[in-house]
Amino acid sequence: MFAAYAARIDRDQPLDGLELGERPEPQAPPGWTVVNVKAASLNHHDLWSLRGVGLGEEALPMILGCDAAGLDEYGNEVVVHSVIGQTGHGVGPREPRSILTERYQGTFAERVAVPAWNVLPKPKELSFEEAACLPTAWLTAYRMLFTNADVRPGDSVLVQGAGGGVATAAIALGAAAGLRVFATSRDETKRRRAVELGAEGAYEPGARLPHRVDAVIETVGAATWSHSVKSLKPGGTLVISGATSGQSPASAELNRIFFLELKVVGSTMGSKEELAGLLSFCAATGVRPVIDSVLPLDRAREGFEKMAGGDLFGKVVLTV
Repeated sequence: MFAAYAARIDRDQPLDGLELGERPEPQAPPGWTVVNVKAASLNHHDLWSLRGVGLGEEALPMILGCDAAGLDEYGNEVVVHSVIGQTGHGVGPREPRSILTERYQGTFAERVAVPAWNVLPKPKELSFEEAACLPTAWLTAYRMLFTNADVRPGDSVLVQGAGGGVATAAIALGAAAGLRVFATSRDETKRRRAVELGAEGAYEPGARLPHRVDAVIETVGAATWSHSVKSLKPGGTLVISGATSGQSPASAELNRIFFLELKVVGSTMGSKEELAGLLSFCAATGVRPVIDSVLPLDRAREGFEKMAGGDLFGKVVLTV
């Protein structure tokens, strides 16, 4: 079957390790099933894999891709939950949690094998392309907002780095849930798009907000950390799921954190139950993933180049 896979690890030039070509058909052990992929979306996790983060040389070649929507063996339209080993379903009860492409072959292929427990029904309201955007970036944003920040309609939220997959999802989900959303971006076009998505205001990074917020959704890291902490109300929550600009801010703002009793919460992916909630939320409210571009699988390299260059707003989707 045709696939896009990591053939080599290159920390400096990750795309040099990306190859497109034939790979063996997936084998489904007991408790697993094979999904015929219709659409799969790119995540920064795929670029990090090509750099060797979470993926060792011994696991190569590794088909990339965490997210997918397609047809199960009975022809049902389904969405794949990409966290394996979270509960022991389909794997040993002591197997550590991992994401597709870390221990098991991923979704940038014609077919993918996953535990049967990891397959959810796709709402009829969502296209395959839209559904394929949800299991990583959108699920991460959903968990950050509604589980870890624990915000409610009417609360205010700052989303740093509008344009990235998680940030874009947080803006759209927050606005649909009745939150007052503010966003930042260095790019004027991305700030305008954030407002179109439902943000009440979009600003340059570091700019003073109209008022302090109940929660901050942080994926940028070092470059925005100080602004995130200073933007919170007393008792507010900063939820972080990434650090694309670096993991060591110039100042941790510890005095402000303890004096104002701020909460700092780490967040990674989400549960199958949260993905089911996200799918229902999108179906019921009409909110849809923002798709930057759709490419056939054999043009996956173009999608990777687009993501690596940061020249996108929303998700890049590959179709089979």
